[in-house]
Amino acid sequence: MIRLSGYLLAFGLASGAQALTLAECDRTTHISHGGETAHADLGDGRVMWQRWWSQEGTATDLFVVDCGPGHVLSARVAEERITDRPAFDRTDKALRILAEQEQGTRIFATLPRIAEALDDAAEDITLATLTQEPCACAAAYAGLRGDKTAFSLTRP
Repeated sequence: MIRLSGYLLAFGLASGAQALTLAECDRTTHISHGGETAHADLGDGRVMWQRWWSQEGTATDLFVVDCGPGHVLSARVAEERITDRPAFDRTDKALRILAEQEQGTRIFATLPRIAEALDDAAEDITLATLTQEPCACAAAYAGLRGDKTAFSLTRP
């Protein structure tokens, strides 16, 4: 069982056979105003991270991915001056909800159920399927890549 707290400082370690670690996934993706942080291995092929944005407004999105099939849940948990909505920061509430969901049996902690649980804590909740492997999956579960395009730190 994984216990999540705060901004999920419990980073998983990649096995010796993997060249990439979760710590390396923590990076700036858009010079000075966007990036990814707080990558965590949730166990059983599932990872999460937060994407931040800070240019003429701020936003934080939460991502949870089942690495094998590439199913992803994304949700806006904080925002200020990005849309016409009033500013909000429900990051802590969303992380608590995710932790509660992840403590249950994985058969019940499905991404659609997590999305439903996040309904009062997040905005713009979406479920999709990835065709490209995200960094956290490459670091923690590269063996589950399947036919997804492999992650590369040098990919634009």
